[in-house]
Order: sequence, then C-alpha cells, then structure tokens
Amino acid sequence: MPLLRFDLVEGRDEETLRTLLDTTHQAMVDAFQVPQRDRYQIVHQHAPNELIIQDTGLGFTRTRDLVLISVVSKKRTTSQKEKLYALLADRLKTECGVSPEDLMVSITENSDADWSFGLGEAQFLTGKL
Repeated sequence: MPLLRFDLVEGRDEETLRTLLDTTHQAMVDAFQVPQRDRYQIVHQHAPNELIIQDTGLGFTRTRDLVLISVVSKKRTTSQKEKLYALLADRLKTECGVSPEDLMVSITENSDADWSFGLGEAQFLTGKL
C-alpha cells in the first residue's frame, strides 16, 4: 500500500519499464514515507488508440511516452501529495526521459478497512500492520 497502476502506450522494453517502476517507487518512499518493501505496482500497456489523455486546456503536448499513474492510498496530506507530484516529474524526466507534460497522476484515498493483504483479514484493523 499504496497501490499504483501505470497506464502506458505499449512498446517500452523491460529495462525501461523497470527503471520507470523503480524510480516511481523511490519517489513514493520519499514523499509518503512508506517502507521500502511496501511496493504494489501494476502495469497496463495499451495500443496508442486505446489511451487518450489530453491536457484539460493547459496547453500540454502529450506524446507516446505518456505515463498515467493511478494511486490508491490511505489519506495523505496535501504537502505529501505535492511532494510526490514534484518528485515524480523531476525523477521521471531525469531517470527515464519522460517529459513532465507526459506525466499525469491521480490519487484516490481510502481507509484502513479497505485493505486486505491476504488471508481474508483486514491487517490494518487487526493490528498486524
């Protein structure tokens, strides 16, 4: 937890994907102070015509390198979220060559009762986490 879903245009090689995931995870650790092994990431790759992400009138020029990250997380502060956005934009540009205009992040918050990591238990509620 948090759970991250990446929606990308297909075509990135395995090493590029690994760098993208590793870089994003480290930004999550730094911004949200999650443990290093608190890593849940899912990659979905789409044909170019199956991923339409425009700019909401901001004037961005999106490319095939678009990275859409959907985050499901327990409640975080506004400053934590802003730090995450800034770290992602900076590090994905530096480490992965992804333009900040090609990055979109959406965070959906939930609560302790909304997580089960296995065994049919809500570990945040039982005190195991």
